[in-house]
Amino acid sequence: MTTMQHATAPVGTEPVLEARQLRKSYWLGGREIPVLRGIDLRVHRGEMVALLGASGAGKSTLLHVLGLLDKPTSGEVRYDDKPVQDLSVAARAKLRHQHVGFVFQFYHLIPELTALQNVLLGRMMDVSPLGYLGIRAKVREEAMALMAQVGLGERLHHRPAELSGGERQRVAIARALLAQPRVILADEPTGNLDSSTADEVMNLLFRINSERGLAFVLVTHNEELAARCHRVIRLKDGVVVH
Repeated sequence: MTTMQHATAPVGTEPVLEARQLRKSYWLGGREIPVLRGIDLRVHRGEMVALLGASGAGKSTLLHVLGLLDKPTSGEVRYDDKPVQDLSVAARAKLRHQHVGFVFQFYHLIPELTALQNVLLGRMMDVSPLGYLGIRAKVREEAMALMAQVGLGERLHHRPAELSGGERQRVAIARALLAQPRVILADEPTGNLDSSTADEVMNLLFRINSERGLAFVLVTHNEELAARCHRVIRLKDGVVVH
């Protein structure tokens, strides 16, 4: 894997994202199954944080709770030092669309849409149809610029089935960036790619982190990849271990 040098992540500033004593349990047959057992976490602007741990450690659950896709059983999720876990469904969705970008292992692209349409979809869902009409040209221009930035300027009108795995993930990255989020949550973003393509995608993510000052929380099993990040947080059985 190609090594890269990164600037030291900012310190001493208010965190973009914070978890305080975060707990999450599920219930199965009347029995409580604890997954997160009191997680404390701070992520600052421009910081690339790796979440490392074995399968079942709670990494993906933590990412879903941090990204407001799921509610914690107890504890706080804070964005810009404001607790957000108890917001209404509509308010949580709005915050998620405006402040959080997601990059998943399996892309989650709509097969019937072109690459460009997939990138635009998130912004279309974030506003009313009438509101989108007023910004459509500007958003399309921004989306095309992002597609060029991720190396897909010539693939705008290809559908997912016509793209390689690495190209699909680049579409997903451009989609995550379009809303200009404060933090990107990436769940095994290279887990479905061969090693050469995985390197290319990760180099792109590190470049975006450096150029845009975006915070990243990256779930991975890969020790070598985690070592390239500013900071590594290890999870085991739902707790942070050192």
